[in-house]
Amino acid sequence: MSQSLAPECNELKERYDTCFLKWYSEKYLRGIGTTDNNECSTLFKEYSTCLQKALKERGIDKLLDEAREDYKENDATLMGRKKSRSPAARPYDSMHAFSVVTLGIFVAGYITARWDLVTRLYELAIFAWNYGVVARAAKGFAVLSLAFLLIFIPVERLAARETNLHDGLMRVFWPADLPRSDLRGVVVGWRNSDLDVFVLAILEEVEPRNVEFALKIGALLRDAPHPVSRIYELCGQSSIHVLGLSNAPESVELDPSWIRVTIGPGRRVPAVTCSRASSIQLILFERPLPGRMQYISLNPIELALGDKHDSFRHEALDGSEDDDEKEERKAKEQKRQLVEKLKQHSIFKRVPSAKEKALATIVNQINWAWELEQLLQKNVSRIGTRPKRSLSVSERVVESATTARDMLLVWLWDQFTVYVWPVIKRLFVMVLMAHRVAAEVLLRILEWRARPKYAALKDISATAQQVEIRLQQFCYWPMQYVTLRLRKNDWESVTTSHPDYIRFYNSLWLVANDVIIGIALGSYIIDNAGWVAEQISQLLTQYTVEALQSSISWLMGWPAGLKLNNELAAFLGDLFLWVIDYWSSCIEALRPILPHIIWFIGFSSFAGASMPIALFSDMLSILTVHIYSFYLASARIYHWQLNILISLFHLFRGKKHNVLRNRIDSCDYDLDQLLVGTILFTLLSFLLPTVVVFYLNFAIARMVIISLKAVFDTMLSCLNHFPLFALMLRIKDPGRLPGGIRFELRDTPDFRHSSTDTLKQQSSTSVIYLKSVPLSFKAMFHQYFQMGHRIRKHYLAPRVLLCLLTGQFVPPLNRKNLYSLQYSMLPARRAGVLEMWNAVNSLPTPKKRMPPVQVPVLANGNKFPSNHGGRRARGYG
Repeated sequence: MSQSLAPECNELKERYDTCFLKWYSEKYLRGIGTTDNNECSTLFKEYSTCLQKALKERGIDKLLDEAREDYKENDATLMGRKKSRSPAARPYDSMHAFSVVTLGIFVAGYITARWDLVTRLYELAIFAWNYGVVARAAKGFAVLSLAFLLIFIPVERLAARETNLHDGLMRVFWPADLPRSDLRGVVVGWRNSDLDVFVLAILEEVEPRNVEFALKIGALLRDAPHPVSRIYELCGQSSIHVLGLSNAPESVELDPSWIRVTIGPGRRVPAVTCSRASSIQLILFERPLPGRMQYISLNPIELALGDKHDSFRHEALDGSEDDDEKEERKAKEQKRQLVEKLKQHSIFKRVPSAKEKALATIVNQINWAWELEQLLQKNVSRIGTRPKRSLSVSERVVESATTARDMLLVWLWDQFTVYVWPVIKRLFVMVLMAHRVAAEVLLRILEWRARPKYAALKDISATAQQVEIRLQQFCYWPMQYVTLRLRKNDWESVTTSHPDYIRFYNSLWLVANDVIIGIALGSYIIDNAGWVAEQISQLLTQYTVEALQSSISWLMGWPAGLKLNNELAAFLGDLFLWVIDYWSSCIEALRPILPHIIWFIGFSSFAGASMPIALFSDMLSILTVHIYSFYLASARIYHWQLNILISLFHLFRGKKHNVLRNRIDSCDYDLDQLLVGTILFTLLSFLLPTVVVFYLNFAIARMVIISLKAVFDTMLSCLNHFPLFALMLRIKDPGRLPGGIRFELRDTPDFRHSSTDTLKQQSSTSVIYLKSVPLSFKAMFHQYFQMGHRIRKHYLAPRVLLCLLTGQFVPPLNRKNLYSLQYSMLPARRAGVLEMWNAVNSLPTPKKRMPPVQVPVLANGNKFPSNHGGRRARGYG
């Protein structure tokens, strides 16, 4: 972009140029914007003001005015000529004769200068003609044109025709479990658009005008337990409307926007007609029961705090993050960025229609359908005049007795809530906060790190981590209870707290089952502590002492006929055997107190079966520390020896490893260096098999121990995170675990009767069933699949095999990375002591009980059917 005439206006000019180019390329060229709604006009005015001010300061404005006056006549003459020309002649008159000559001279000169190029093009054209290239191109063009005319144009016409046909399509969402009656009624519900209605209830034996008036003044929503505005907010509408009539005679004239419904006990599907609709789409659905916490959702329910938890864990409160976690986080971020790029480079972006955008609102309306129908049916008796009848003597006696009983119950409840309940609540809160402070102290100890990169106690010990998980759950349970307790202050159809409910009770069930299993296991261990200690002692002696001694003694000879270096094998074998003898003496010293240790482990089982499992895992790590030491020593010796052999091999080739540049460079060696290198290479080559067999022996033992610890860790993860409560809900009531929705097309019934109504004959009805898809078992066990993927990626990767072949240390899977499964039910940041205090004290006080108010029913001689009993009526389909 060029600079402005005035340097002080350069910034304004750059802003205007940028805005204008963006508007011109993105809107004007695409036909979206016009010159009248140019959003850059404000920037242009600012730049013009600055430029005029600069020109005025330099005295140039007077020169411009004089120039405009001089050329004013010429401009008028030129504009007059342009206006006098005809539109057909303008394209030919716009080019001057001199310009045509200039263009011809330019073309002739270019051909002369590029004669070789023109010659090649001519030869290429002759070649294409002789070999049929032109003919094949013409045939291809003809075939493509024919395909376009026979396929693409008819498909486009059919699509346009179908689009025009669906302009008169009316969608009617109808509850399949709505009561079916032959009585006349008024259909009420939500009107999302002129041709998109949602049926809530059928109010029987009432007048439509009375229902409309009652809906306007809110009489049908009286005695609501919670604010009615919450309903309108979540359902996306401002009011409930009268949608039509049910079982109305043909002689009754309806509003053109109303629907006429014919239902009855003998009809499987209601017959719906509307004068405005050319075709009707009847969508049946089962209403979720909010009292049983059923609901439908477009997205699967989140059983774990996965996204929020992971985003926080990646930042790492303690400053430590495993390499596998870093790689997994980077892979997710790259995948997310790739998806965003694919969205931006899509060939065709279809704009969703208004009906598609309303799907989320319709899902909320379905979730509210049951509760709203109950409220409307409860208040239907308020429509019309109420009876005025005096009570009889017996009715007055019953009413007086009932009132006295209710007043006594209300007085007792008030005394309890005023004097007893606050004391109990305060004592419980104080005890709870004392435990919370103690838990915070223990958590700080378990999470303490000497340095940010060092491991904490919970990262080393399985017992410490199990204690930390239980303390985290104890800190989170009061917050979950407060969240669920506050749910009672809102409508039951609000589904935001349902995942918290499942997480809370799943955690409670797991802890309860853990304690029950732990009591049984602990009782057995305590009663048989001596026998258990003896069995553990025998296993330790057999596998960690005698088995190692026999394997080392076997390696000191010629194992499997492999000839080793006797001196080195004897040295290494004697060294390891001496350490094993010393370790066996330590185990013998530990044998008398082993029953007491087993008794303590059994006593810890009363805190849950996970505690003895964690203690056994730590005891396995402690009692096999000599095998771990042997593995480290043999792996280090093998690795050093292998690196020396590789360096000596480079010496023979006349090369060396450049440490600074991390590459292999050429190097000239002396004869003495080559001689010493040859001797060392020969010695180390012959000693390598001896070191390898000892290393493989201890590496196999180490892998066996890691496998045993993996078994213990898997048992802990099942006890701490197994979705038991969610699994039982999935089997017992799948409606409480939604995984999405699906639409099923049913057989279209024929509703045309022998009638003179032409509208009925014209409208066609299709029946679609909207069903909730329960959460899949794969999604429920997603965390276990993730844990298995991490274990497989860590231990079955080519990197691990390379470490074993080169003698490098194979690190165990980071405990925090492995047990992130168990933290998925916990928040990323636990609530502090003060936050918990404020949350517990924010619970609402119990409401005072009021005696029930008796509302007389309408004296019309009819009973209004409703579903107050909580059971479903007979459904459709």
